[in-house]
Amino acid sequence: MSLRRPSLEIPGEALSEVDRGPLGGIVVLDASRTLSGPYCTMLLADMGATVVKIEQPGQGDPSRGWPPFLRDESTYFLSVNRNKRSVTLDLRQPDGRRLLCDMASRADVFVENFKTGFLSGLGLDFPALHRVNPRLVYCSISGYGQTGPRRQETGFDLTIQAESGIMDVTGQPDGPPTKVGVPLTDVTAALYAAYGVLAALRARDRTGSGQLVDVALFDAALSLLTFQASGVLAGTGEPRRLGNLHPSLAPYEVFRASDASFALGVGTDALWNRLCAVLTAHGFSSEPAFATNAGRIERRDTLHQRLEEVFARRPTGHWLAALREAGIPCGLIRTVRGALEGEQVAAREMVREMEHPALGKIRSVGIPVKLSATPGSFRRSPPLLGGDNEEIYGGWLGISAAELQDLKSRGVV
Repeated sequence: MSLRRPSLEIPGEALSEVDRGPLGGIVVLDASRTLSGPYCTMLLADMGATVVKIEQPGQGDPSRGWPPFLRDESTYFLSVNRNKRSVTLDLRQPDGRRLLCDMASRADVFVENFKTGFLSGLGLDFPALHRVNPRLVYCSISGYGQTGPRRQETGFDLTIQAESGIMDVTGQPDGPPTKVGVPLTDVTAALYAAYGVLAALRARDRTGSGQLVDVALFDAALSLLTFQASGVLAGTGEPRRLGNLHPSLAPYEVFRASDASFALGVGTDALWNRLCAVLTAHGFSSEPAFATNAGRIERRDTLHQRLEEVFARRPTGHWLAALREAGIPCGLIRTVRGALEGEQVAAREMVREMEHPALGKIRSVGIPVKLSATPGSFRRSPPLLGGDNEEIYGGWLGISAAELQDLKSRGVV
């Protein structure tokens, strides 16, 4: 099989390694919507890939209509679509499918998160696009994957958290099952999808052939169960909701000081001894039964009561300073705003500013992976719907202005 690459350069896209990062030159077609797929492609875009977001004419990604809004722009959409171009394309029309195949013949990666079977019905599934471009890495993200009896079911983060057991181990012991406060399964699936795409690209470097990357939110959620699942599989019993407690460590929970609550993580017996040294000056006296983690787990209710009696005597600031000086993991329970405004956030550039064509300067959460030689970058703001039609269709595919106008008049783009 020939290892020749198709022409990948999009006019105007500088491919400097410094400016573009380690994925410079990789072209990604992003036919995904809402969160899991767009988050995956944003991760690739941050590292230099050229990402072309494919959206329905006149509608766009559904998340463009989800509140809250900054003027007319959805902050939900803004959160996962930086560094991308947007083109409009109706895949239900034959000419729309033709244009997609034309782009796929020149691309490296195709990402979609439609319901399983939808693109197959349009003749745009992996086998079809693999025939168009054998080098193409085709990534499908779905609720339950491309195989199995539930493959055609739709899965959202909430329902997947429920089905996977995550909700059953989240919440207070005497309260109802509770979802995690962030879209955990969507984001985890996105991370796995990006990981799978990179692995498939590496394999293509050796073989010259692309492959299908099949990622399910349900699989991603099950993988997060880690020790909870391991205990069940080993026959040690069903885990239960513990609120802020940890099933295997103590004290590893939230305590109330005189003014506010804070989190304390004592993960080893050595850390327990340090905690005792800090608290001795405040009247806490340990006992032999607390010397080991197993003993602290067995008597966690008594331990919690005794520790909270001590912590209630001083404000949170006092305890955090003393605990940090002793090297004991602890943390203030912050609001989202409070977390984003911290000094560590600024030092790590985890809030970044960029220019948006309709909003002016906007801020976004930064890039969490720091590469020393080829770092990721903020190059483009989240795109306006169809804002790059002329560049992609005219400049990249070579469609004339008259043909593009005809496609637009017929609702293809």
